[in-house]
Amino acid sequence: MSAPLRSRPAAPLRAADAPLVFPRTLTVGVIGAGRVGAVLGAALAAAGHRVVAAAGASGTTRARMALLLPQTPTRSAAAVARAATDVLVVAVPDDALAGVVAGLAEAGALRPGQVVAHTSGAHGLAVLAPAAAAGARPLALHPAMTFTGTPDDLSRLAGISYGVTAPAELRAFAARLVADLGGVPEWVAEGDRPLYHAALAHGANHLVTLVNEAADRLRDAGVDRPEKVLAPLLRAALENALRLGDDALTGPVSRGDAGTVRRHLERLAATAPESVPPYLALARRTADRAIAAGRLRPADAAPLLDVLDGMRVSA
Repeated sequence: MSAPLRSRPAAPLRAADAPLVFPRTLTVGVIGAGRVGAVLGAALAAAGHRVVAAAGASGTTRARMALLLPQTPTRSAAAVARAATDVLVVAVPDDALAGVVAGLAEAGALRPGQVVAHTSGAHGLAVLAPAAAAGARPLALHPAMTFTGTPDDLSRLAGISYGVTAPAELRAFAARLVADLGGVPEWVAEGDRPLYHAALAHGANHLVTLVNEAADRLRDAGVDRPEKVLAPLLRAALENALRLGDDALTGPVSRGDAGTVRRHLERLAATAPESVPPYLALARRTADRAIAAGRLRPADAAPLLDVLDGMRVSA
């Protein structure tokens, strides 16, 4: 008779396999309470978390903290890091981020288990290596929104996307944190952070420049209130582009109207020569996309491209 089977003892649970447990109410600190940091801090406070300290040196930053985080004391960056036992939000400019994180680690201000979350779109987890070496849990949490640093920003947070890069064991917590902020996580791989951020900057920051360029040229043409002319046109163009993609293209470039584009460029060269290079670059890219989308036949595009290439040489 064979020996009875004996149950094997369960393998011990490794620390790396153990679920991460965080309190419902998080103790949070914010370093860099500028437009983004102060608003996210206020949003976390509104979600029921304890924002116990914030750091910011300039008078503008302190005024913003007084407006958005009136109950939160101002401390040094190291003191904020030590007080933020659950989550430390580091919302400093991209180029300053590595130095701030390294400085906190060197000062011994970071602790094992603490989540250190930065808000940079351009960086992922690598910039937080000094924090991870100190035992902290790294998290990249970028809100895909433009901020003014005023209470109005809080109403714009509902439903926005957050570009999130997180270790596998922190993804559930990151999703919870984004949900507390009223947003939706968009998971971005470490190597794709620069491309992700370039897309947002190209779309949002350059949009501001483009709108202001258009407004300036309308003023040059004698229009007193260019915003009144542009608002309905640009809103419709944006909505159509988001809904239809390249099928939303209209205007002289998409039609191959070389003569109209030539007159545009000649008048711009005489009135606002600084606007010629960006017009040329965008017109050429628009033509390329119109051709690729089948909106503009290559034969019809040839005279237009000749105009653009000729003006580029003379610019």
